[in-house]
Amino acid sequence: MKFTDGYWLYRKGFSALHPRDVSDVVEDERSLTVYAPTKRITSRGDALNLPQLTVTFDAPLPDVIGVTIEHFQGGLDNGPHFDVNRTGPAPQFSRDGDTASITSGGLTARISTAGDWGVDFLGNGRLLTTSTPRSVGVITDDGGRTFVHEQLSLGVGTNVYGLGERFGAFVKNGQSVDIWNEDGGTSSDLAYKNVPFFITDDGYGVFVNHPEKVSFEVGSEVVSRTQFSVEGQRLQYFIIHGPSPKDIIRRYTELTGRPSRIPAWSYGLWLSTSFTTDYDEKTVNSFIDGMEERNLPLSVFHFDCHWMRSFHWSDFVWDPATFPDPEGMLARLHDRGLKVCVWINPYIAQRSHLFREGLERGFLVKRPDGSVWQWDMWQAGMGLVDFTNPDAVLWYQDKLRGLLGQGVDSFKTDFGERIPTDVVWHDGSDPDRMHNYYAQLYNRTVFDLLSKELGEGEAVVFARSATAGGQTMPVHWGGDCESTFAAMAESLRGGLSLAASGFSFWSHDIGGFEGTPEPEIFKRWIAFGLLSSHSRLHGSNSYRVPWLVDEESVDVLRHFTEQKMRLMPYLQMAAEQAYAEGIPLMRPLFMEFPEDPGCAHLDRQYMLGPDILVAPVMDPSGTVSFYLPEGTWTHLETGEQLAGPRWHRKEYSVMQAATWVREGAVLPIGTVSDRPDYDWARDMQFRAFAAADGTRHIAVPSPDGSTTDFEVTVSGGDVSAVVA
Repeated sequence: MKFTDGYWLYRKGFSALHPRDVSDVVEDERSLTVYAPTKRITSRGDALNLPQLTVTFDAPLPDVIGVTIEHFQGGLDNGPHFDVNRTGPAPQFSRDGDTASITSGGLTARISTAGDWGVDFLGNGRLLTTSTPRSVGVITDDGGRTFVHEQLSLGVGTNVYGLGERFGAFVKNGQSVDIWNEDGGTSSDLAYKNVPFFITDDGYGVFVNHPEKVSFEVGSEVVSRTQFSVEGQRLQYFIIHGPSPKDIIRRYTELTGRPSRIPAWSYGLWLSTSFTTDYDEKTVNSFIDGMEERNLPLSVFHFDCHWMRSFHWSDFVWDPATFPDPEGMLARLHDRGLKVCVWINPYIAQRSHLFREGLERGFLVKRPDGSVWQWDMWQAGMGLVDFTNPDAVLWYQDKLRGLLGQGVDSFKTDFGERIPTDVVWHDGSDPDRMHNYYAQLYNRTVFDLLSKELGEGEAVVFARSATAGGQTMPVHWGGDCESTFAAMAESLRGGLSLAASGFSFWSHDIGGFEGTPEPEIFKRWIAFGLLSSHSRLHGSNSYRVPWLVDEESVDVLRHFTEQKMRLMPYLQMAAEQAYAEGIPLMRPLFMEFPEDPGCAHLDRQYMLGPDILVAPVMDPSGTVSFYLPEGTWTHLETGEQLAGPRWHRKEYSVMQAATWVREGAVLPIGTVSDRPDYDWARDMQFRAFAAADGTRHIAVPSPDGSTTDFEVTVSGGDVSAVVA
């Protein structure tokens, strides 16, 4: 949200207060509070009829400093709030002439206590960013609304990333971004997963601790600053020190949560009924038979919306016309070694038998007059489950528990973005704050049930909506994209942006969702999909079984699925890093190579784990241009070597992909190619890629969460390993 009209003026209808002086600085055990009048105090009389801002600095964790800016402190705070980890040690305080400082780990906030307002944030003594004299502002418009903003300086050449799963330009400089979940597909500036956190390549990140709408102006309102603002009388944010991008992500996910462990089978290939296609048990069996007959490894079968009757979503009852024996069908699918996922959403159609039950028991969101909030978009007369009501949570979980008893293993937690604000929540939550936060409550309700019923490490969802903290409940997918190369590229930008926002696991609809992909697009998307953390064939009005595209697609799918299965020991090593440190499995190159300026803007390639660079082919010619950082890079399959740092342009058949392994990598490659959940530490061999002679220790995980330590020796290109 912009407030100014150029450098000197405010827009018509806006007035501003800024801190102009410091009247007092107060320390307690864990915080430093600065009282800042909005004009210079030169006499006692100046303190009359004068607003004063209160700015409090604290430190929830090492290398994290919180800043809270307040005007009036008497407002109501009805929540909800993000879960923030505040278990760090007390910070250190110091005074030095005209400055007061708070230090947490290697991060210091140095506040000017005389002269113009200013706060310098320093990481290990190096200036990271500054709050300048007009950076802090309390803005009032002529309608009586109040906003609080902060502006932090952007260094020359500093790039900003993150802010959730955003499908536009990967580097956010120059953009205006509102953190407000919307069901907008992948082809607009709207986003399903809005996260009020950005990371820079200059040693710091910023998390704005507000679940409601946060407006970011990233080098846009003031081109040398990043501004963020919220409506109200209070703004809280956290500066997170690196210095490296990975360090920032580690600390951010320590602050807001790290991903839960997910089952090994979830890394295999998922096949869907698609959305509006016709299907019944016969159709499902024909798809699975076709996969088996063609030796296509399959791990999960997904039933999309029409497993339930039209106009009944959600009632969690199988359509008896198409699935008359759900328990028997699911048992037969399990007998074939498959897991089962079904589509759900948090909306209750008026015709669903659950609507009357939810209405009578007070489990649906209400309007201020006490009536149930309803509309006809998506489902006729639908209401919305009120997850702020603990009894409604248990009620919803109990309905899903029945499906687990039938044999369902996972839920696709779709929707959760179009959450109204003209409502009253059971626990009194602020409707504006609940709009984004609803996704957290919805997914938490489902994920917790799966964990309780199936066991820790066995829960996995396929979620579309999220906000900060959503990374704790994997997996998320990119939503509704078209079946085009352009949509493939925008999906990747969204995934990289989400990774820069602290999310470790991500997927997308192979072939695109809307429309029917051309064979060339489908085959290229297969490679991209199977070189992602999670892989699903899914569409809207057309099936995604490969033989309906062409026979070559069958071979392509087999090749890349088997390759992913062989990569499982390596992928799980990267997943273990995600669980322990929050580092994403798929990661942008700036995160892996922060010292290489050539990586700063790369958004058509990514690192799959720490050692494999992937550049999806997004051109019908089969050519792709990609950048390799410094070193000798070896093609994963052919053994061809290329040098970096430089750009390369190569042409690949549909049976190939631009997968380049980093110099010095020694990767555990599996010997099993038909499933993901084998003994990775036993059924594998180590391969060295331009690795120097010597011995290194490598810990290879197993599906049960244990690890086996190997002593791996490279000598003259040969690799040997013994259990350490």
